[in-house]
Amino acid sequence: MKTMLQNELNSVLDALERAATIYNIDIREIKQKILENDQTFSEANEQVLHYSLNKISMEQPNWTFLAAGLYLNDLYSKAAVNRGYHKEQKYGPFYELIKELTNIGIYSDDLLNLYTKEEIAEIENAIDPEKDYLFNYVGLFLLADRYLAKDYEKNVFELPQERFMIIAMTLMKHESKSNRLSLVKEAYWALSNLYMTVATPTLANAGKSYGQLSSCFIDTVEDSLDSIYLNNWDIARLSKDGGGIGIYYGKVRALGSDIKRFKGNSSGVIPWIRLINDTAVSVDQLGQRQGAVAIYLDIFHKDIMNGFLDLKTNNGDERRKAHDIFTGVAIPDLFMKKLEKVDETGRSIGEWHTFCPHQVKQIMGWKDEVGNPLGLEDYYDETDIKYFTQKYEEAVNHPLLPRRTYRAMDIMARIMVSQLESGTPYMFYRDEVNRQNPNKHVKGRGHTSIYCSNLCTEIMQNMSATVIQKEFQDDDGNIVIVRKPGDFVVCNLSSIHLPNAIQSNVLERLIRIQMRMLDNTIDINNISVGQAKWTNERYRAVGLGTFGWHHLLALKEIHWESEAAVEFADALYEEISYHTIHSSMELAKEKGSYRMFSGSEWQTGAYFERKGYTSERWTMLQKDIQTFGVRNGWMLAVAPNSSTAKIGGSTDGIDPLYAIEYAEEKKNFKFKVTAPDLNHHTYNYYRRVRHELSQLWSIKHNAARQRHIDQSISFNLYVRHDIKARELLQLHLEAWKHGLKTTYYVRSTSQTEIDECEACHS
Repeated sequence: MKTMLQNELNSVLDALERAATIYNIDIREIKQKILENDQTFSEANEQVLHYSLNKISMEQPNWTFLAAGLYLNDLYSKAAVNRGYHKEQKYGPFYELIKELTNIGIYSDDLLNLYTKEEIAEIENAIDPEKDYLFNYVGLFLLADRYLAKDYEKNVFELPQERFMIIAMTLMKHESKSNRLSLVKEAYWALSNLYMTVATPTLANAGKSYGQLSSCFIDTVEDSLDSIYLNNWDIARLSKDGGGIGIYYGKVRALGSDIKRFKGNSSGVIPWIRLINDTAVSVDQLGQRQGAVAIYLDIFHKDIMNGFLDLKTNNGDERRKAHDIFTGVAIPDLFMKKLEKVDETGRSIGEWHTFCPHQVKQIMGWKDEVGNPLGLEDYYDETDIKYFTQKYEEAVNHPLLPRRTYRAMDIMARIMVSQLESGTPYMFYRDEVNRQNPNKHVKGRGHTSIYCSNLCTEIMQNMSATVIQKEFQDDDGNIVIVRKPGDFVVCNLSSIHLPNAIQSNVLERLIRIQMRMLDNTIDINNISVGQAKWTNERYRAVGLGTFGWHHLLALKEIHWESEAAVEFADALYEEISYHTIHSSMELAKEKGSYRMFSGSEWQTGAYFERKGYTSERWTMLQKDIQTFGVRNGWMLAVAPNSSTAKIGGSTDGIDPLYAIEYAEEKKNFKFKVTAPDLNHHTYNYYRRVRHELSQLWSIKHNAARQRHIDQSISFNLYVRHDIKARELLQLHLEAWKHGLKTTYYVRSTSQTEIDECEACHS
């Protein structure tokens, strides 16, 4: 060294030596350059970081951890300057951080109001800076860039372990003081060891004075101007707070239907969807990205072939396009059976009829037990009684009911063309979803409770529309609108890092604290739409999921395309299911069961009977549930987990790896990435990647997994751009036959990157 004191470079040299020791990296060349050059700490750190990022490759994957260590040096240095402590400390005083960010309005007052200074000092002692070295470079960069708390000038204040501890404190703030600190430490243990991740909104907003903690919301739109516009207002408020939105539009009348008995006046669903598209673009999510909305329509709706399936394609009338929303199709079993009907030459001949839901209600006269009109969308097929099929045939055979008739295969062809071009529509198998619903008792057997899914196709919860009951002027002259709240679905998500949790054998302990964290999210969340908050408290639904499936298979030396992988999925997800349901029962014993528990399949035991859970431990759990209940109406849902899987240093959700070595690129970065834990043992299990693997094996994995998931799974199909129509059709048929509830994107090799919502990537 020429002009600098040696200790100014200690942190850079320490990072090099650490990497050399732990990751078997040859640092001699870059160390020599540092020792020879006359440069500042920042210059040296930047030089080594740049060198490390260029070294990352399939042959030398561990350079990513050295790069992460150097990036940590930079974070520590900036935080120390901004917070006024010596950078050699790495982490500064925790209480002072909370106090400062509370004073300027970044943190909520709750942290200082609910925790004493002495308690915060004890919590600070549990913070372990060594856990920062578990991050790879991309994971640490994403965490720091998007989620660590900064001041209004975007200066670094919060460090990674402090973000985890703030989340733990926030989620446990209303627990009993007698054991609150131990629960905070347990939640921190789960987060800091990267055994789990919380949902993106929770990761970003927990402890702060703004934003909310839930990932997605789902609303039902009635066939009225009031419902259409009030829905738009509600989703605008939720989108502003960072939530992804799913909307069911199957009740809205079709193009050419009558309005107040005037024939042919309805403009159908397309103009209203375009209005939602404009809202999604105009009301962004916390200033970071535009809103994300998925619209679902039934395949028996008359507008399905009158613009809906072409909303995102690039040809046709741009005045009937909505390129910024996502689409989903609700499909009954009967339609899939029609696709299989062929003549002697093998040509598909199954007919499919589409109807206007308004005309169905007018003409068919179906009503529920209290006299409300019902449509085709309000029925589903049970295993023994085909409620929907019976009503559909009644509609087909009614001589006065208008309909449009197509070959079922022509509709399916339009779906597949759109999927290969845009990735959507998502497939929602409505009969299977409602058959498997543990809370179907709310409407009764055969009557649809779940009309669609969310933006990422993993949430399946009871739905109903919010309606205006009356409007009046009060004594002060205010105009008061009284709305009867419907079931406005809320997704509260969190995911297990499968490789870390399984390899460390902590699954039971982890799920216990994870379910408490999820359940507490319901009570502390600040949701701007009242009926969503009401529904959240009524069902207390959560979605515990997983990521790192391909990573785990590689570590276990199990090939993706194998029966061993299917059997492993079956056994693993049954284990996860057991501990999740057991944890919910224990929470119910402590805090009470959810309001709608009585009459549910959790109470009657029908859920366990249908799943074939007959072992001794399942039988004992079922008895405990009949005594104590369960805390949560729905418990399991596997989200896409892209962003936070990268933070955890693993593979996305239940997806196969994109490539063994590739460039991870977003708006503000482009980095080289390799498969996690890549070595000569795991390479062979990563060798075949997304578009090379048989999608039939992926369907089999997912079917085994789905058996144990009470909601659904974000499951992508990866196909080549030149896939034949009959091959893609066969994949959809296999997904349906294997009992999948949904499929997410169809991703072909010709598509550019699909711009997804990140709210569910928990």
